[in-house]
Amino acid sequence: MQPVREKSKAHVEINLPCDRAEEIKEQVREWWNERPCGFRISAHPLGARSFFEEIEKQRYAQEYHIPGIVNFPAWKGRVVLEVGCGLGTDLLQFARSGAHVTGIDLTPKAIELTRERFKLYNLGATIEVGDAEHLRFPDETFDLVYSHGVIHHTPNSQKAIDEIHRVLKPGGRAIVMLYHKHSYNYQVNIRVIRNVAFALIRYGFPITTMSALTGIESGLLKEYERVIKGKSSWKEQDLLNNNTDGPGNPYSKVFTRSEAKEMFENFASVKTKVYWLVKRNVPLIGRYIPHPIDYVLGRLMGWSLYVFALK
Repeated sequence: MQPVREKSKAHVEINLPCDRAEEIKEQVREWWNERPCGFRISAHPLGARSFFEEIEKQRYAQEYHIPGIVNFPAWKGRVVLEVGCGLGTDLLQFARSGAHVTGIDLTPKAIELTRERFKLYNLGATIEVGDAEHLRFPDETFDLVYSHGVIHHTPNSQKAIDEIHRVLKPGGRAIVMLYHKHSYNYQVNIRVIRNVAFALIRYGFPITTMSALTGIESGLLKEYERVIKGKSSWKEQDLLNNNTDGPGNPYSKVFTRSEAKEMFENFASVKTKVYWLVKRNVPLIGRYIPHPIDYVLGRLMGWSLYVFALK
């Protein structure tokens, strides 16, 4: 194994384990256990084949860049781990392409549903509850470790990345998606539009007006209203938490490219790319932005920061 190099002061501050780390992790587990990924997308019964088919269709319609970035068929015959598999939508694509797959997730409900999903399609996989910061696998086990939208929810993201490095074979690759700090979604939608809208909600402005301002559906905005008015104070971290994955989300982070690269500094090579404008979060005109412009803007200020690392 490569020796772990000493981190810079700035780097340590980004990933410093807080004194409430285990408490936060348990809150994250409970929140996501009650709200499996994609549960808002489909009106079909949770766990039905129609439910899984709809969330798969919606995922790759919205985040159409994923298949091209990951290149699922390229991993045929290889040993793949997904850290934070959610309901297994991407894990399923690896398995369909002939990879030997293992998926872990912090939440028992996600694991239960993913196992049922793989049974529906008669596909084999190792699927189990697991913690990104404490992977149970031996050193140098996997050809690829993939994690999409997960590591920014764990208190010590650096520890999770170090674990990814440990379980990868020499020459193995990591593909990890983190929320991007220098994105339209964070800098404009969250820090400006939603910040102002939530302040106005606190002062009693009507939900219908705020829905028009933010583009958030009125029913969902009512959930935000309960969270906002239920807190005696509203900090920037609260704003970030609640506007990444929904009202009440207990913990999220955003990263710059340089911060992401620094966390992966024990890898032999590291590259980053950004994608996904998240058009639904552009009020009024978002739905009318044509695909070519949407793609270009996503590459400049996208919400999804991908790290491609080689061990």
